[in-house]
Amino acid sequence: MTGKTSNQMWGGRFASGPDAIMEEINASIDFDQRLFAQDIAGSLAHAAMLADTGIISAEDRDKITDGLNTIMSEIQSGGFAFSRRLEDIHMNIEARLADLIGPAAGRLHTARSRNDQVALDFRLWVKAQLQQIYAALSRLIEAFLDRAEEHADTVMPGFTHLQTAQPVTFGHHCMAYVEMFGRDRSRTRDALARLDESPLGAAALAGTGFPIDRHQTAKELGFATPTRNSIDTVSDRDFALEFLAVAAICSTHLSRLAEEIVIWSTPQFGFVRLSDSFSTGSSIMPQKKNPDAAELVRAKTGRINGALIALLTVMKGLPLAYSKDMQEDKEQVFDAAETLELALAAMTGMIGDLSVSREAMNRAAGAGFSTATDLADWLVREAGLPFREAHHATGSAVALAEQRGCDLADLPLSDLKSINAAITDDVFSVLTVEASVASRTSFGGTAPDKVREQIAWWRTNL
Repeated sequence: MTGKTSNQMWGGRFASGPDAIMEEINASIDFDQRLFAQDIAGSLAHAAMLADTGIISAEDRDKITDGLNTIMSEIQSGGFAFSRRLEDIHMNIEARLADLIGPAAGRLHTARSRNDQVALDFRLWVKAQLQQIYAALSRLIEAFLDRAEEHADTVMPGFTHLQTAQPVTFGHHCMAYVEMFGRDRSRTRDALARLDESPLGAAALAGTGFPIDRHQTAKELGFATPTRNSIDTVSDRDFALEFLAVAAICSTHLSRLAEEIVIWSTPQFGFVRLSDSFSTGSSIMPQKKNPDAAELVRAKTGRINGALIALLTVMKGLPLAYSKDMQEDKEQVFDAAETLELALAAMTGMIGDLSVSREAMNRAAGAGFSTATDLADWLVREAGLPFREAHHATGSAVALAEQRGCDLADLPLSDLKSINAAITDDVFSVLTVEASVASRTSFGGTAPDKVREQIAWWRTNL
């Protein structure tokens, strides 16, 4: 009776009691097994260094190396049996190594702790992911450069507050995203530079008394240098937080782009059309073509933002040095990395085969009196009016055109002169959308020639 009550207290699949609960909460092998390649690489470098410094024999090093290579093959072929009882990837590999080579396996962990071992594995994994994201961002930028070059002189409305503001070119709009994703690429590069330090050799938290060579293992593992403080080394997860911050900012940019694609692909806008590869139909409405890929990219930002907040919350109250809380660092990063990589691939595909309606864009560019600023600028430049007075006169012209139900370019010269006598026939040279975009020749402006300059700069510096 007592045993039954006790089991009910633990409940459900933990009915066997506290041992089952502890195994469930403590085990990380279900997710950290993906670090097997990094763990084996770290152990191979550590074993080589231990032999070179005389801490273990060359014979033991060779046994360890052969055993680790065998384990790598077993895992890659799917023949390795992961055990939750052994908690994590480190103990699973160590136990199998002992089965394969006997007592020599026990010498591998000399001058090393699971604390610096997991820091190494995770840092190596994040480093590889940042390199993949850097390459994916480069591909997305290249897709935008191709579209920008194709549409350097395709006129479209530029928006503020989602209201028509001034005419721009679609190429210029594409280049805005090149700048955004270029900054993401730069942040990725910065994050790579900051994590380029090897944790191996910090041991549990205080370093080790063995005469190890941390510079050797750092070089062997592709790091620029070893870390400089053993306490910080085992307790640092800034590299994971920075990865998630980079991912969150990048996914925010992807979400903004996805929102524009969703809006532009509606019949009300009709600016773009997604291919069948990145859209779906409705189960009940045969006329519909839904921008599902863009909507899902927009939604996945929530997962990545959530991962950043989750890890920040895990780390916020931890005293130095290592705490088991840090086991909760990996799942969020793994999920965010997969999510971002998929979103980047999807968006690169969408941009690459997007159908652009030049006619719809051009038609919309002239709506909403988008050349009003050009009229004001002309009054300042040609008639010598102060800008505030020119702004007031332009507002009167817009009101008159609105009353007449026509565009500014359709107002008779006599009507414009009634607003300000200094207006001449030359004003009509700036009231078309094509003339408007052509006039924006300032550095970084929307004039087609300036857009092509931006494209050329990026192709040179990408």
